[in-house]
Amino acid sequence: MGGQQAAYAAAPVDLRLQAGVVSEVGTGLNAAGADDVIDAAGRWVMPGLWDAHTHPVMWALSRRRIDLVGSRDADDTARRVRRHLDGIPSGDQLVMGYGYRSGGWPAQPTTAQLDAVTGRRPVALTSGDGHNGWLNSAAFALLGLDAHDGPLVENEWYAAFTRLEALDPDVLDPVPALADAIGQAHAKGIVGLVDFEFGSAFATWPERIARGLTSIRVAAATYADQLEEVARRGLRTGDPLVPGHDLVTMGPLKVISDGSLNTLTAWCCEPYLGGARLEHPCGQPNQEHSELVAMMARAREIGLTTAIHAIGDRAVAGALDAFEATGQRGAMEHAQLLRWSDIPRMARLGITASVQPAHAPDDRDVSEQWWGDRTDRLYAFRALHDAGVPLALGSDAPVSPLDPWLAIATAVHRSADERPAWHAEQSLTVAEALAASVDGQGTVAAGSRADLILLDADPLAGPGDRGELAAYLRDMPVAGTIVGGRVVHLAL
Repeated sequence: MGGQQAAYAAAPVDLRLQAGVVSEVGTGLNAAGADDVIDAAGRWVMPGLWDAHTHPVMWALSRRRIDLVGSRDADDTARRVRRHLDGIPSGDQLVMGYGYRSGGWPAQPTTAQLDAVTGRRPVALTSGDGHNGWLNSAAFALLGLDAHDGPLVENEWYAAFTRLEALDPDVLDPVPALADAIGQAHAKGIVGLVDFEFGSAFATWPERIARGLTSIRVAAATYADQLEEVARRGLRTGDPLVPGHDLVTMGPLKVISDGSLNTLTAWCCEPYLGGARLEHPCGQPNQEHSELVAMMARAREIGLTTAIHAIGDRAVAGALDAFEATGQRGAMEHAQLLRWSDIPRMARLGITASVQPAHAPDDRDVSEQWWGDRTDRLYAFRALHDAGVPLALGSDAPVSPLDPWLAIATAVHRSADERPAWHAEQSLTVAEALAASVDGQGTVAAGSRADLILLDADPLAGPGDRGELAAYLRDMPVAGTIVGGRVVHLAL
């Protein structure tokens, strides 16, 4: 397979792939006896990319729901819902939408506003960060709940969302939509992902494998309500979920320890600016510290690592306390707002920062509104990297697109529009962003996993201008993707 190594071979080299690994790297390798030969015509080869934080079914289904991304306020969102309903047959089937962000709106949405444009048809809308949901009265009635004046948030929303999804025909059989989404991910160079789907992903992947979803590596997480089922099955982090199929393995325990910025529920050390009207001006945790420690300790006891969602700086500090108290290993998901003193502590504890760069420009304006006195401590990728904290880039799809090149470009540029980089001092280099996207596979060499991508351009050779470099990375053409030695995407 002609190409270039990440270590910049002086001339094109060949790779031999056997039994899921790179067995040889050299010039002029003999192709005799090979089952397949691909002439990569001098393209660049590098380790395949991972997305370290996804909700893949939600991502797959979000493209089939009302698109609310970019809606300006509650009225604009309601107008989009009305236009969608005008374009589909009438009936009483649940309609769902996704993508509004209410954190920066002048007023929060009300049930009455949604009722005015939906009538008796059940409608349920999910916020772009997944931490709150806006329902009309018919949707509340469908769930047997008394209607609220405004959105459901955090744990109350998660419970309602799980029940709503069970009523969505696409959710009853998400495999077709998921297969399509995985194919698109391969076309972007994705070879693996961490699945944090609500409902405990570890329990659903064996059936998906049986139905042919066998082209991607997956670390499938669980939530606390299924810990004892994981223990009963004797699964430990890294164990194959299906014997003989090592691409899909048991992932970590996932715990959502606080809320989000856009829902104004991320747990902070200081109040939100102008947050006196909030019921909880500093946000709040989703469980007591003792509960978090107990969950993490039980996970460690049965052989699971832990991934803790922590967005506010108080939540980050509390999660680090729990990691230290339990001796657990794993990742801090998001690590969005940090106290400077907690960064070396995270490094000392060996905790990975699982971060989503595309969230930074998405949150730029709402961060300035609510956390304007502390934005220098937001998305502090450079500080984390320089302190020795391992970084893992992801999307939190569908919160941002499942697109590793968008994550890499944004980690480097920290802007998504014509404005200059937001806190450019926290940018990563291209090499650093790539290294945080390959699940520890730093190069292509004999013994490497045969998880590879072929690129039409050298990702390390982009233009010097920061904005042009970001565009170069976002548009990176992926000519081929190989997982475990199997070609899953080819566009030569």
